[in-house]
Amino acid sequence: MTTLDRTASDGTAVADRPVPQDRKLRRDLGIANVFSHWFLLLWGAVTALPLLWMFLSSFKSDGEILSDPWGLPGALRFENWGRAWTEAHIGQYFLNSAIVVTGSLTLTMLMGATAAYVFARYEFRGRQFLYYLFVGGMMFPVFLALVPLFFVVRNAGLFGTWTGLVLVYAAYSLPFTVFFLTAFFRTLPTAVAEAALMDGCGHFRLFFRVMLPMARPGLISIAIFNFLSHWNQFILPQVLMQGDDSKWVLAQGLAALAVSQGYEGDYSGLFAGLTIATLPVLVVYILFQRQIQSGLTAGQLK
Repeated sequence: MTTLDRTASDGTAVADRPVPQDRKLRRDLGIANVFSHWFLLLWGAVTALPLLWMFLSSFKSDGEILSDPWGLPGALRFENWGRAWTEAHIGQYFLNSAIVVTGSLTLTMLMGATAAYVFARYEFRGRQFLYYLFVGGMMFPVFLALVPLFFVVRNAGLFGTWTGLVLVYAAYSLPFTVFFLTAFFRTLPTAVAEAALMDGCGHFRLFFRVMLPMARPGLISIAIFNFLSHWNQFILPQVLMQGDDSKWVLAQGLAALAVSQGYEGDYSGLFAGLTIATLPVLVVYILFQRQIQSGLTAGQLK
């Protein structure tokens, strides 16, 4: 802040008031803050209101949904959730998705963290080439490789299996995981690793016992991003998991539910199924939102 000094009657220096330019700057910043806050409130409302409407509609009857779509439910009809869980097989699809996502997320984090640590901490011939080969995978959208991916999975005998889906999920998540964690591992202090090696710690123990705990914020952040991506994946299971509907994941089950319940007129069951599918994503984000923010900022600071 720019100020002017003047001398009081007792000889002490007194700071003058800010010059008009500073007042104008503060006023402009205040106006910008007001607009930014209103924009964030509007964005939050646009995002949250459809979810709230879906949640309330899951407790309504079909008649209430059609006659008063914006009103509150007359009663909390939990039987809608039970009907979606059992009759629409959302419970089975939910379990299938949990199995696939657990396997793919574990494989992605293990392979991604290992590769990122090597790229960030070790010097060897071809390191840059291999790193950019990994990162280059982010340039190819999934739609571009659907046809060759279909034939590769089918020829490998993994078509219509959870194992094939886990491997494909992990393969498509590795480029961004390696890119993110490589930058994060480079920010960790080398003195700790050097001290551990001098004390007799091997490279294997150094990675799992020292470096991984230090990289916990970054690991949590990328794990949450990968979880959201795997849980919401639709096009890959739709192409690679055809046939036996008992092995379908939640996205496929919801698509089938939207078609069948639309014809049957069971809109309350459809909204209940959508709410059940959305709850894990909301719970994960609410519980780990601080870890996401700290992980995104910690990797940028030395």
